[in-house]
Amino acid sequence: MTLYTQKDSNIRKTWLLFTAFLAVVIGIGWVFAQIYGNSGILYIAVVFSVLMNVVAYWFSDKIVLKMSGAKPIEKKDAPELYNIVENLAITAGLPMPKIYIVSEEQANAFATGRNPEHAVVAVTQGLLSRLNKTELEGVLAHEMSHIGNRDMLVSTAVVVLVGFISILSDMFMRSMLWGGRRNDRDSGNAGGVIVLVGIVLSILAPIAAMLMQFAISRRREFLADASGALLTRYPEGLASALVKISSDPTPMRRANSTTAHLWVDDPYDNPSNSRAKKEKTPWFHKLFMTHPPIEERIKALSQIKI
Repeated sequence: MTLYTQKDSNIRKTWLLFTAFLAVVIGIGWVFAQIYGNSGILYIAVVFSVLMNVVAYWFSDKIVLKMSGAKPIEKKDAPELYNIVENLAITAGLPMPKIYIVSEEQANAFATGRNPEHAVVAVTQGLLSRLNKTELEGVLAHEMSHIGNRDMLVSTAVVVLVGFISILSDMFMRSMLWGGRRNDRDSGNAGGVIVLVGIVLSILAPIAAMLMQFAISRRREFLADASGALLTRYPEGLASALVKISSDPTPMRRANSTTAHLWVDDPYDNPSNSRAKKEKTPWFHKLFMTHPPIEERIKALSQIKI
């Protein structure tokens, strides 16, 4: 029985995400074309949406690695780290991923890549210095599970797609401030309605995209926690690591809101609110979290029976 029963579902969700992005950008392009009276805007939107889908699929992992300042290493640079990843890859039946180090003192890690054959596991210097071997193995098993579940492409591509939707919305709002839309005096109320729709889309589209980004991230973290615990057969290792990581007060110098959902724990999170505790996180606050509350993740791990 495979650990990664969700991989086919995640592949379908990846293409669904790309299709939805294509439809959203074309829809925004149509509204802008009506507002400015220029059909060329729609054609440009179609070309850009296709182009950004290609970029998101083939180059999003490289963009994320560049944004985080990650550097590739070989076995001689970190033999223990390399050996743990290699053993987990063999156990999980996955190809050996490339290993990167991020020069950050905050304890954290992420996985990226479009498929298991082109996967990357990146860890910070802080993670290597703060965790013991069992905890490190738990975190790396979590990241290997992202690769096995094939959900890292969705999460990585979202960085590019959500960012592009935000840029489109910003461009429209700026153009409205500076004028430049067509004169709607002869178009009656229809022109005003289209302008209003354009403004609403510009405000709501990036918010909806971010909420989708956060929802994808929270679900995949629970799944990777469970798969990682089954891979090591020791959920306590990951649970202990999560407590240490979420309690780490060290800021991340190159933290970025568009990539925050990729990390094993939110790099922006406040340690005082992240420790395992009894208080429940309000449901409305959860909508805007890139990760599930740490206490919920630890509780879920404690219920796994090996």
